[in-house]
Order: sequence, then structure tokens, then C-alpha cells
Amino acid sequence: MAIINPYIHFNGNAEEAFTFYKSVFGGDFSKISRYEDISSDQYPIPENDSNRIMHIVLPIGKGNSLMASDTLTSMGQVMEKDNRYTVFISVESQEEAVKLFIGLSNGGTIEMPIGYSPWGNYFGMFSDKFGVQWMIDFDPKNI
Repeated sequence: MAIINPYIHFNGNAEEAFTFYKSVFGGDFSKISRYEDISSDQYPIPENDSNRIMHIVLPIGKGNSLMASDTLTSMGQVMEKDNRYTVFISVESQEEAVKLFIGLSNGGTIEMPIGYSPWGNYFGMFSDKFGVQWMIDFDPKNI
């Protein structure tokens, strides 16, 4: 079975966002590299982009990872707040759902407060303070 890992692009604040995500999910980064790590005569990286994140990985749960990079300023801006991509997290308990919802939505905008949905799942939806959309879902039928 394939494993699907969300990959998010940021406009220079990937490290700040992932430090925040790490404070919520726990764990340690399994990979963090910067554009300066690949800078060479053949592939020069402008000074203003050298410290940006080229690739960062935060393992989450069993075999899943959240990944990201910053875009280079020469590539323009990504539309963080205008994209309607969503990171969907299925959790194993209502307590875990509440913990992640409260932690990740801190400073963000709640679209649907966490609670029991019409379809019976414990569910909530929000965008975090970085503009990333999240859905947290606990299905009590899977206990």
C-alpha cells in the first residue's frame, strides 16, 4: 500500500511553521536542509534565499510524515491562503482529536468547531496561523 505524505510550500516561513507543528505533534525532524546546502558555481543560490528551507520532514504517527519547503524568491510567491488544499488527519481517540485541534488551530481561524458531526464522527476544520487548512477526524466506529 502506498503512503501519502502532505507536502506544503511556504514563502520563507517553513521553519517557523514546522517548529509550531513539532510543538503540537511532538517528535523530531528527520530531515532539514537549506538551499545553501546545494549552492555551487553550477547552482548559485542568492544570499537572501540561502537560509530558506529546501526540505524538512516531521514524522507523524505510523509511517506518515509532514513535509515542506520554502519557495525561492526568484520563483515568486505561493498562494498559501488562497489554496484550498487540506491536510486531513484521522486520529485514534477523541482526546487526540481535541489535543491536535486546539494545538494546531491556536492563532488560526476555526471554520467548523470540533464536535460530533451529522455523520457521527468527531470532526473539526480550521486554517492555522500560516494559512494551512486542516481537518481533524475521529471515527468512533473504528474503536
